[in-house]
Order: sequence, then structure tokens, then C-alpha cells
Amino acid sequence: MAELYIGTAGWSYKDWVGSFYPKAQSAKFDWLKFYSAWFNAVEVNSTYYRYLEPGIFKGWLRKVEDMEDFVFTIKLHQDFTHKRQFATEHVRAVSYNLDILKEGERFGGLLIQFPYSFACTGPAMDYVAGVASAFEGYEKFIEIRHSSWQRREALRFLAHNNLSLCAIDQPSIGKAVEFRPVITGDSAYIRFHGRNEEAWRSSLGNYGKKQTYEQQNERYKYLYSPGELAEIETVIREVYDKVKKVFVIMNNHPTGYAVANSFELLHLLRDRGKVDIPETTLKTFPRLVKIAANG
Repeated sequence: MAELYIGTAGWSYKDWVGSFYPKAQSAKFDWLKFYSAWFNAVEVNSTYYRYLEPGIFKGWLRKVEDMEDFVFTIKLHQDFTHKRQFATEHVRAVSYNLDILKEGERFGGLLIQFPYSFACTGPAMDYVAGVASAFEGYEKFIEIRHSSWQRREALRFLAHNNLSLCAIDQPSIGKAVEFRPVITGDSAYIRFHGRNEEAWRSSLGNYGKKQTYEQQNERYKYLYSPGELAEIETVIREVYDKVKKVFVIMNNHPTGYAVANSFELLHLLRDRGKVDIPETTLKTFPRLVKIAANG
């Protein structure tokens, strides 16, 4: 069976205080250190917005040094995916930080996330091949939201370029990809954005407009039900014997929903074994008590 990594997209959310992080925190309390005691993976999204200093990555390594199997997956900067304008120095800046994680044996992979508008065309495939080549030697996952990338020839292309296609669970709108894990590499990377269709449609209409933090994240405000998670478990188990690693990343982060659902999937995918869950999360999400080792 594949190695299983479960975690969330990001860990630095103020609205997780009380639902995951304790309300009373000492001066030495660190969110990443606390997070890594409960999950074995996290997806870093801040790298999409800015090029981080190497010292930040080294600091992360120090904070998780006591967690033997913890890994980071890194979202590639928007220069490569949305602006599609990058230079050699950008590749070097990203690679330098990835190497810090690799040397520390904490690198899970590089997430290359393209926008919904990025359809599968000849020029698009050429561009993707160029990005893949720029980061040759690194485990790479590609998230492409347009359904044209699920065609057979596109999947062959991704496999040829050593790109593992990311499976996405989100509202099915327009030409959005369907939730269907397809193996094009040695690993499976599965992201969950929630199923808040009304808010998702609204966010598409407000694209490019100035919005508050709450407005920007409303579409991710969704708590998967136990029934939905059972269906998701079945889908994930279908790829277990086809890959070496499975990454499950919850991005429905508002109010700690991603944390609650991560614990529930951890319970399901580890053959329904009891899971250690912090008291803050148990109080916020009472339905987790029945799966908690400390419930």
C-alpha cells in the first residue's frame, strides 16, 4: 500500500484559534510546530504569492525536526502559472529552497497550479513542458482545472513529462474537471476545495475585483459530510495499489473545516482506527468524538 500523507493547504489561519490551535498560547507557542504534531504533511501556499527567503525554509525544518515523517509540498509561484512570465533567476530562487527541503528529507513535491482558463492546446502543452523541464529532478504535481486536460492524449503528455495530475474535488461548473484520480506518475495528489457551489459561482463573477479576506475565501467554506467522506474514501482507495505515495490535501480551510475533515479522512483511510485529536477540535466538531482515541 502507498505511503499516506494527509494535511491541509496552509496552517497559518487566525480563525483556527479555538477550533484547532488553543486560545491560550504562550510566547513560545508555534503554529507549525503544533500542526506537525497532528498531521504528516502541509501544502505551502505562500510561495505562490512571493519568493521566500531561504532562512524561512530552514526555520520550518527546525520546527518539525521532531516529527519523523513530516513533509512540505510547495505551490509554485504565480509567475510560472498565471502570469506565465519567468526568468532563470526565478527558477534558481525556487530550486534553491526546494533543495533545502530535499536535503532535510522534508520535500513532498512541487504543486504547479494553472487557472481554470488554461485549456489544453498545442502552445499550452509546450509551455507546460518548459516548466517541467525547468524543474527536472523534482517530484511535480500539476493541477489543471479545465476538463480538456483529462483527454487521453493530454494524460499521455503529462506522464511523458513526469507530471502527476492532481485530482480536484470542487463544484462542477462549466468546463471544470471532474473528480476522477488518474495516475500519470508515481504519486497521487488529491485536493479538496469544498462543494459550496453558490459561493463558487459568485467568486467567478467577482474575479479581479477587490474583495475582503472573508469574501475571497467564502467559496472554500464547506464541511464535508460523513457520507461524502465515505464516497471520497472509496475513490482514493482505487489508486492505492497504483502509486508509491498518496497526498490528501484539504483546502476547505475557513473556521477549521479542513482540520476536521482531515482527521475524519485519516480515520477512514487508516482502516477506521482511532485518531488523536486536540480538545479544541473535539469541542468545535462534536461528531469527531466517536473517532477520537482521546474522545
